[in-house]
Amino acid sequence: MAKRQVFFSFEYNKDAWRASQVRNMGKVDNSSTFSDNDWEEVKEKTDAKIREWIDNQMAKRSCLVVLIGATTSGRKWINYEIEKAYELNKGIVGIYIHGLKDKNGNQTTKGSNPFYNILIGKNKERLSKYVECYESPHLTSTYVYDDIKNNIEQLIEDAISNAGTY
Repeated sequence: MAKRQVFFSFEYNKDAWRASQVRNMGKVDNSSTFSDNDWEEVKEKTDAKIREWIDNQMAKRSCLVVLIGATTSGRKWINYEIEKAYELNKGIVGIYIHGLKDKNGNQTTKGSNPFYNILIGKNKERLSKYVECYESPHLTSTYVYDDIKNNIEQLIEDAISNAGTY
């Protein structure tokens, strides 16, 4: 099976280290969005330019993977990325990463579901009703890492299969 090109959404300042662990598992295509340099360059731009960058990147990807840390939910650009992925009928999945260690060796607290406050359709249902948020049952960072590594490809495939069904 070919590795999927995905769009990684995460809180850069707090979770870049954890997110890079997920990206470096080798389970997604290398051209997936995730470049510290890209983001450093993009975050200096105007809102319109940031939206344009997100839109261009999202168009090339089959799935949005939201890496959920302690304070990911409700962030402006993460909400925009989720709404854009929904609008484009991309696969959408959340993966809790609070159990992975940061560069200082610390885990963090579990964050809120970022899909809960995204309302979709005529009935304004919560997107969280339809999108899986995967949480490893393990507490030790190395086990959390292995668990995500073993499951991420299937989570992405399931999300792509579910795209456009809600």
